[in-house]
Parts: sequence; C-alpha cells; structure tokens
Amino acid sequence: MAQNTSDQSGKADPKPWSHGMFHWNELMTHDADRACKFYADTLGWTFDPMPMANGGTYFLAKTDGCLAAGIMELKGPELAEMPEGWMAYIAVDDVDARVEKALKTGATLTRPIFDIPGIGRIAMLREPGGANIGWMTPA
Repeated sequence: MAQNTSDQSGKADPKPWSHGMFHWNELMTHDADRACKFYADTLGWTFDPMPMANGGTYFLAKTDGCLAAGIMELKGPELAEMPEGWMAYIAVDDVDARVEKALKTGATLTRPIFDIPGIGRIAMLREPGGANIGWMTPA
C-alpha cells in the first residue's frame, strides 16, 4: 500500500494513499490454497482469511505483520475460463470521474463499478492497449 506523502507545502497528507500511485495487488487464482502455500513457503507470507459475499474466501497476505497483497479464488462457472494472474490497483481521487475520462479515450469497463464497504469504490478497466487494471478510490 502507498505510504503517507507530503503536499507542496510540506504538510503531511492525512490519507495513506496518493492519487495515481499503485495501491494494492491481488492474485486471482483457481486454487487459493495452492497459492497461499506457495507464497507462505517461498516468501514467508502469512494469511488472514476474510469471508466474501459470494461465499468464497479472500486471503489477506502479510509479511512482518504488514499487508502485502490479497489472494482471491476465482469461483463459479462465469470465472472458470478466466486465466490466473496478478491484478494491480491504482488509487484515484474520484473513480467515477476518472472512469468517465478513461471511457472517452478508448478504455472499457470489464464489469460495473462496485463498492466494498471499508475498502473503497473500484473499477475494473481494460485500457486501449488491452491491459487490465483496477482503479480504486480507497475508503
């Protein structure tokens, strides 16, 4: 996660994220247990499971007690063909306004913008070159 920053006056920014900076990464996988074991064995990550609304489990990865990443299991027939991979999220000041600009420049939403209580408002985009990216306004 992004660190606190200073504005041009040198005053500390009260939010723990900065617009335009990478904010979060998560692995989307069909086998979360396998992925958790791999990262625990190779990087020493520990995991805190968190129930998801769809009945699955989201795993918060930690290193030295600090959040490192998330691991989300791709469950359900609609996600069966989705390839596994890491998804990066960039913090933005106003996800709705930024998505409106992105759509005008050729990006597409890969799913409707959504909210996760206590986490933020999130958009999943495909930019004009074809790369997938998440944008979020953190809570």
